[in-house]
Amino acid sequence: MAGHRQSKKRRYLTWAVAGAAVVTGAGIAAQTSMAATTWPAQKTFTGRAFDTCTAPSLSAMKAWHTGFYGAAAVYVGGKNRGCAQPNLTASWVKSVNSLGWKLIPIYVGAQPPCQTGSSPEKLSAATAASLGVTDAKDAVAKASALGMKAGSPVYLDMEPYDVQNKTCNDAVLTYVRSFTKTLRSKTYRGGYYGFTSSSAKAVATAKDTTDLPGNLWYALWDKQNTTTADWPWDATRYTNHSRGHQYMVNSKEAHGGVTLTVDRDAWDAPVAVVG
Repeated sequence: MAGHRQSKKRRYLTWAVAGAAVVTGAGIAAQTSMAATTWPAQKTFTGRAFDTCTAPSLSAMKAWHTGFYGAAAVYVGGKNRGCAQPNLTASWVKSVNSLGWKLIPIYVGAQPPCQTGSSPEKLSAATAASLGVTDAKDAVAKASALGMKAGSPVYLDMEPYDVQNKTCNDAVLTYVRSFTKTLRSKTYRGGYYGFTSSSAKAVATAKDTTDLPGNLWYALWDKQNTTTADWPWDATRYTNHSRGHQYMVNSKEAHGGVTLTVDRDAWDAPVAVVG
């Protein structure tokens, strides 16, 4: 999705090698065990969204509010977040929300031990569960500090890795489950961003769906603005407003006289609760 811990150029080269595809829904059970908690109503957006590495300036967001896009994804935190966020403040969130924008919080947490390249934070079989707790608590703190309230989703960004490596894959799933379970304990909804050929595939095809995220944002760069027509897995998975689809990357666009390079997303899933 938009701008992770890597530079844009390196990011796209890495993903091209890894092979980006679409991810299936495998985490509907993730919303179980919520019953004892009174949850704020889910805030859902359906339409076009964009993501980009650094949150645009307020003036750019004003210019881009033309009706083409209705939501924007922003990187709220994570040790592997790749870009500085000089614009992303509580004031910015409040202002863009008042303009009518919906926001999609992304958190770039620990990355797989078998993943190529270096990351400031990598998980291991021994640390996966504890890191999931620590990172989820940090994600909630970061989102909350920006004015994204309880009931908001946080989409955990997991980059491509070798899912055939069982030890690595098991560690990733342990981390994801721990992260999601901790989010829920703080009354934040679990979300996940990944690639159908690797990171998202791991979640989508996991036999045990316990504590997996209930909302799935899949990367399939097929230029189709849809969350249904290109869905390759069980059609009953991730229904009822639980899907996002990153369908185009590096799209240089001008709206309202302002040019930005963004990734395009088809969205039908939860967004941040603000205001």
